[in-house]
Amino acid sequence: MISLFDLFKVGIGPSSSHTVGPMRAAQRFAASLPNLERVARFRVTLYGSLAWTAQGHATDTAVILGLSGESPQTVDPDAATTVVADVRASRSVRVRGQTIVFDPSADLVLDRETIPPVHPNTLQFEALDNAGTPLECVRFCSVGGGFIVHENATENSGYLQPEVPFDFVSAEQLLERTRESGLSIAGVVMANETALRSFDETEAYLDHIIDVMMACIERGLSHGGVLPGRLKVRRRAAALHERLRARETINAQSSHGIMDWISLFAIAVNEENASGGRVVTAPTNGAAGIIPAVLRYYRDFCPHASESSARLGIHEFLLTAAAVGGLFKLNASISGAEVGCQGEVGVASSMAAAGLAAALGGSPFQVENAAEIAMEHHLGMTCDPVAGLVQIPCIERNAFGAIKAINAASLALHGDGTHHVSLDQVIRTMAETGRDMNHRYKETSLGGLAVNLPEC
Repeated sequence: MISLFDLFKVGIGPSSSHTVGPMRAAQRFAASLPNLERVARFRVTLYGSLAWTAQGHATDTAVILGLSGESPQTVDPDAATTVVADVRASRSVRVRGQTIVFDPSADLVLDRETIPPVHPNTLQFEALDNAGTPLECVRFCSVGGGFIVHENATENSGYLQPEVPFDFVSAEQLLERTRESGLSIAGVVMANETALRSFDETEAYLDHIIDVMMACIERGLSHGGVLPGRLKVRRRAAALHERLRARETINAQSSHGIMDWISLFAIAVNEENASGGRVVTAPTNGAAGIIPAVLRYYRDFCPHASESSARLGIHEFLLTAAAVGGLFKLNASISGAEVGCQGEVGVASSMAAAGLAAALGGSPFQVENAAEIAMEHHLGMTCDPVAGLVQIPCIERNAFGAIKAINAASLALHGDGTHHVSLDQVIRTMAETGRDMNHRYKETSLGGLAVNLPEC
């Protein structure tokens, strides 16, 4: 299994694979560099999708912050601008008390020609001496959701957790674990998590993740203005929030009013993400609005989610969602650069559908059915961000992913869990579809809406 501590990570926008992952890689490279006294200069090369969307996805900024010792979970988004400006002005970074030359305009290389051998999101770090001779060269792959691995390592090494009571690598095995133990899917995941750390630590982390998600919604509801980047997209969540509140005061509810609120919650999170705010990978930044929106729907609109039971239900939701997200990570991908947006919005919708079905009292078989339904209707979704920005169509896609998740959970709960297409089969189909997808539709901004929508 993949731990929920790895799957749900606090970071900053706009992208988990292009911002969070590269920042973690840069920070790890600088922190572990031997013979630092001999290092005079850094050179960083971005390949593939990272190179094509470096500015739009803030990969250049992430590398600067990481080399400066910042990490995604603790960096202050408001102070990050100053750190980056100082590095650009001084053309150097401070590493463990030593000044190292790093001029982003010359030492951050965007290689759009070389095809990386292992993963499309590959970045190379070099430490050079005064003569320009490489002393160290390390290559990382940013494989989605903020996960990073050395290029020569097995992708999931470091994330497989040994010696847990209910190990599983497929949905079929997960359902078998629930049958054997009598536990829910969330119960199985909690038993595994508490074999690795204390129950209190696990519960505290769940509460922390919930707090960050809900705080992100609230920030998104209160901020207007224009999103960063040359598209000049206006933020909509604050104005939409005001309109929905005004509609409530005059008791002018529409038949689809709840859908408007769900869309609002998702849009609020992804506008925060697009502006570089603090979000939770769920499982990625580009799809970060779906799970918070569905959680908020559960908390605010499901009648039995009372104050006393809402926290338990939300924990059930997140633990179940983590199980499903881990299955996609292990057996397919959560990287838009690897399998398209089906691996981001599709996986997030599947996780949210499973979580909601569980929180609403669904059986493990109904939960598995909900997850399958949601992904089945995201198969083939491309990743084609306009201008390399995580804005169009990404923000609205989160709203639709949240609505689909709720619909999938509802359909599953109206059945008994029996269905023709299994979650394992749809995960395998998603992986095969991603492999067959043309590279232009995998987060390169070389196809789809990215080339057919004129930039105004």
